[in-house]
Amino acid sequence: MESNRGSPSWTLVESILAGSEAIVALGVSLAEMSEDEDTVVLRMTMRPGLTRDGTIYHGGPVASLIDIAGDMVVAVRAGGGVPTISLRVDYLRPCTGPWLRATARLRRYGRTISVSDVDVHDDKGRLCAVGRGTYSSMVG
Repeated sequence: MESNRGSPSWTLVESILAGSEAIVALGVSLAEMSEDEDTVVLRMTMRPGLTRDGTIYHGGPVASLIDIAGDMVVAVRAGGGVPTISLRVDYLRPCTGPWLRATARLRRYGRTISVSDVDVHDDKGRLCAVGRGTYSSMVG
């Protein structure tokens, strides 16, 4: 995937991530963004408080990563962070490793409601969880 590093959209996403204490506490950062800005990849590094036993991520932080990634891919189009309307998460295997990557794809951007699909992979490239988020298309 071509990276859009340095673009206004890249700066917007980094600003939203840095401006949230919860996101900073989770250690979520922007890793990649497609040239067309319809795909955003976030990374979450394992740290104390995010695991069940020191080796497996707790489901809560994984769901949060999915929600944040889904929000960011909509935020690029909307021009700022957007409220979550609904979120569905399916855990496919234990999420392990030093970091996770969440790849969010914009499924639909509508006038009032948008949808994104998110895949979460571990450091070995294994699909650990999938999610779908529905968001308001209006910044807020």
